[in-house]
Amino acid sequence: MIVRIAGEDQFRLDGEHETRLKELDASVLEAVEKGDQDAFERAFKELLEFVRASGTPLGEEELQSSDLILPPSDTTLTEAAEDFTGEGWLPD
Repeated sequence: MIVRIAGEDQFRLDGEHETRLKELDASVLEAVEKGDQDAFERAFKELLEFVRASGTPLGEEELQSSDLILPPSDTTLTEAAEDFTGEGWLPD
């Protein structure tokens, strides 16, 4: 799976990481739905850190279509609420 963090890089994540990625995405969605700023900031930071730590960055010459595009790290709760469609960023 190829995951892009907007404004940063693309990362290749092995299939073994998909379950954890979905769990983290669900945590972000829950925080957004509750309007909980602190929980959102923690969950979103954890999601981005997971992608960066578990994924392999793709080089500029290896640009590929992304399976998932996450918003930039400075995304606010209000902006995230506008992005979500009720399913989170990672579709089932």
